[in-house]
Amino acid sequence: MRSLVVMLMLFAACSQPPAPPAPAAPTDSQPVAAGPRVIFPDGFVVNVEIAADDELRAQGLMYRDHLNPGTGMLFLFKEDDEHAFWMKNTLIPLDMVWLDAGQRVVHVKYNVPPCKVANCPSYPTGVMSRYVLEVAGGEAQRHGIKTGDQLRFEQTDGVVIR
Repeated sequence: MRSLVVMLMLFAACSQPPAPPAPAAPTDSQPVAAGPRVIFPDGFVVNVEIAADDELRAQGLMYRDHLNPGTGMLFLFKEDDEHAFWMKNTLIPLDMVWLDAGQRVVHVKYNVPPCKVANCPSYPTGVMSRYVLEVAGGEAQRHGIKTGDQLRFEQTDGVVIR
């Protein structure tokens, strides 16, 4: 009789569904999507859309009502110039980061306000740059981006700049 009870207990234990896995410990890492990205000095990854021709650069982030954290747009130019930007038809505040050909920050403008009127102000830099990164307003400041910082581009080597 004892062996029958033991067998029933073993059978009952084996027929129970397995316990759910323990929840994963929270991490500070963020998911990294495949594709072009910019890495901040603190390791923060910005997955970027590329604007490498006149049409895409002119459109920029117009008409978007939000920008997900860790995303942005990277404007690529063929030559160094004083690339002034504006916020015409841009619905959300943005941080703008101008970079030289070596991907070093040469100018930053934080929380540039949206502009929904015909005569939007232009944001000149007074310095030469080759690239401009736009991220959601406050994101560059939150990560301490400042003039002189070295950023790193990944997955941008095959982009044709027109």
